[in-house]
Amino acid sequence: MTLTGLYVPLITPFDLAGRVAVDALTALATEALDAGAAGLVALGTTGEPAALSEEERGAVLDVLAAVCRARRAHLLVGANSVEALRALSDRPEVTAALCLVPPFLRPGAAGVLAYFTHLAQASPVPLVVYHVPYRTGQHLRASDLRQLAGVPGVIGTKYATGGIDGDTVDFLADIRPGFAVLGGEDPLISPLLALGAHGAIAASAQVAATDFVRLVAHWHADDVVSGRSLGHRLAGLSAALFAEPNPTVIKSVLHARGRIPTAAVRLPLLPAGPDAARRALRHLDELTSAPR
Repeated sequence: MTLTGLYVPLITPFDLAGRVAVDALTALATEALDAGAAGLVALGTTGEPAALSEEERGAVLDVLAAVCRARRAHLLVGANSVEALRALSDRPEVTAALCLVPPFLRPGAAGVLAYFTHLAQASPVPLVVYHVPYRTGQHLRASDLRQLAGVPGVIGTKYATGGIDGDTVDFLADIRPGFAVLGGEDPLISPLLALGAHGAIAASAQVAATDFVRLVAHWHADDVVSGRSLGHRLAGLSAALFAEPNPTVIKSVLHARGRIPTAAVRLPLLPAGPDAARRALRHLDELTSAPR
């Protein structure tokens, strides 16, 4: 199995009392799959998992597992320890765990390889490596990523390096069969697809899922003209949505569109400023009014 297509990492909406807004979360999940997404991501960084209680994390996972089960869609779950991975053993809906490269420690490529080998051996589900070096502090070269791709039980990577450099081109030029590369840097998803990525894990897709599904389809069909044009527009939207810490602007846009009860986030995040929300809404309006 190679993961392909669009995967939407969902926010955790809160109601006026500060509780998880279960109905709104269900609606967001259903809308993403209705738009053609291949699957959802539960408890990724976009969902503020560190700010949720254990009970709340369980409730979020219950909701998204039920939606994916009913729709026969893939479900990826953020999990970064042996204990968190083993807790997925009774979740048959889970396709894979999304596991962050160890942050802050910078253990080196050999340490990262040993770490994921250990996690994969202990995990009841396959792993997708979340590689985001400007947050973790750990750079991995193309050769390092190929070694990770050879670890039994590691089936893909969320590739979010903050740019496209020689290592990116090298890595995507020679991808191990069965190993999925999913673009995770929202403004760069279109060029990553052009270089051979299999799909995307895109938080921005919560506000424009149909268009991100179309973007993946254009590049998979080698429709360069349509892919390039739509990719430019979505890159502008994504840049606006990430102008302040994720998911603050996304929540503001979803609230402004009446899709979630509040734009509330939990500390250490603060709500997005009104200017950032207005800019993102302007990009969204331009996108939705453009000819399809």
